[in-house]
Amino acid sequence: MTPNAASAASAPSRRSFLASSAVAAAAVAGGMPLLSACGAADSGSREGTTSGKDAKKLLPAYVASDVVTPDIPSRNGSAVGFTGKLAPADLKTSVPKKLGKGGKVTIMSPFWGSPPKSDNAYYRAMNDMIGVDIQWQNQDGNTYEQKLGAVLASSDVPDVVVVPSWNLNGKIPSAIISKFADLGPYLSGDGVKDYPNLAAVPTDAWQRSIFGGRLLGLPQPQPYVTGLVPLYRQDVFEKEGYEVPTSCDEFMALAKDITDAKAKRWACLDMKWTAFQAFGVLSANEKPLGWNLVDGKMICRFETDEYLEALEWTRKLFAAGVVHPDAELGKSQATDPGPKFAKGEFLMYVQNISQWWSRTAEQATQNPEFKIWGMDVFGHDGGDPVLWAEQPAGIWAFVNKKASESVIRDVLAAANVTAAPYGTKEYMATNYGVEGTHYTVKDGVPTKTDQGNIDVMNAYVMLAGPAPTVAHPDFPEVARGQVEWQQRMGAFTRKSSFYGMQVTEPSRYTNLSSDFEQMEDDFVRGRKKMSEVQQAVSEWRSKGGDKLRDWYKKLLDENGSAAS
Repeated sequence: MTPNAASAASAPSRRSFLASSAVAAAAVAGGMPLLSACGAADSGSREGTTSGKDAKKLLPAYVASDVVTPDIPSRNGSAVGFTGKLAPADLKTSVPKKLGKGGKVTIMSPFWGSPPKSDNAYYRAMNDMIGVDIQWQNQDGNTYEQKLGAVLASSDVPDVVVVPSWNLNGKIPSAIISKFADLGPYLSGDGVKDYPNLAAVPTDAWQRSIFGGRLLGLPQPQPYVTGLVPLYRQDVFEKEGYEVPTSCDEFMALAKDITDAKAKRWACLDMKWTAFQAFGVLSANEKPLGWNLVDGKMICRFETDEYLEALEWTRKLFAAGVVHPDAELGKSQATDPGPKFAKGEFLMYVQNISQWWSRTAEQATQNPEFKIWGMDVFGHDGGDPVLWAEQPAGIWAFVNKKASESVIRDVLAAANVTAAPYGTKEYMATNYGVEGTHYTVKDGVPTKTDQGNIDVMNAYVMLAGPAPTVAHPDFPEVARGQVEWQQRMGAFTRKSSFYGMQVTEPSRYTNLSSDFEQMEDDFVRGRKKMSEVQQAVSEWRSKGGDKLRDWYKKLLDENGSAAS
């Protein structure tokens, strides 16, 4: 289910929204980072790597919002959480007067699904609230990168262009630097205080919005705690008396206990990504995050012993026959695992944290005994895990360099509304539209109407977001579970050398590690030998990995780290 489904109404965080819509092709089907972190490359050089003192001059002042108090505050990099019901009469106002001056602004953004009519009630209501005539140029999210590249190569660039991090390929990063306006004069330092909701955006998200030494992007903040959770059937565990494992050995023993192939029940799907977490392997969420300075030497994730050990343990799961046959054949990467998980054909799998809620909502009426929960990541030996931070922002809105000051101010006025915190009128308008037309509220739970599911999709939410938030008034126990899981895992999370920085690798390394993902999958399924994995790493070094290491080391020496 997605947040656009009326039968699963909730107020998900933007991260949940994006995981279940914008990243639908990857997150719902496979849910895993599809690029190895150390060597797939983009064009350009060292642009966009400003950190340290230079960055501090550009960053907006941080002023926490006091309009709404969350039930669960952010801790250890987590989202904030809300567990109460949502009463329209109790909604606060975070934008007391319109900041927009009535101008016209065109915004190009990726869109998943069928775009609504341009003059729909949702767009009209939002534009009236903001005081700006925003006209959306919605583009197919599945082919957005091609459209984005063509538009940025032309002279006809809309006033605002939304760019997800997964589209920062080819010439797009350099085009961003050359085509879009510096927002620093409007937002750096105390300038952001003219837009209180933007002032409450976490500093790390703004740091991540520096491209080419200038503050160019309006960010969608997200928690830096990993979004990949080992999910399990808590109801079956309780019924069968299974204990949640706290080490790799315990997991293997449990998996063997669960599996009964004759009864069509297996323990899990492919647990490779949990293995990477359990063994402390650097993040594969983004290429630069896979590099880290260790004892003065720059190390890439897949040249570590931990990387090989994680793959070896995952291979043992497959060899033991405890992995569902769909995963053995690779089908779990291309099909929705939800139905077979609900049937109990397997009891554990690793997925984006958004599925904690979406699976709960799916099964609430048809399978009331069903309960999914998130398993704490364990250290492979039973000790504390070593987890690695993801980037604190992953989608940006950029303003055309040719835009007038009045257009820029109108864009910031709009962003100040869409970045409103949960529990405000502006948040409800942005995420749910007009009460009575797009949603109704019953027992404190907002539910979208049929019209809401048509009109209120991924438009205004793409412009700018508030601090990461988790709120599910229909399933408050899930919201609490998600945030508290993030808080616990955040305590074990470290930031690697290029956390929070925009890094564009040289184009000559484009294909350096493009085969690693397939090689990993072949190895864990027994189709390749460990010697072949080690040979691939050796060849990666000789074909450019060592030079890329030097490039990253120089980059860090010249710019310093943004991690703290």
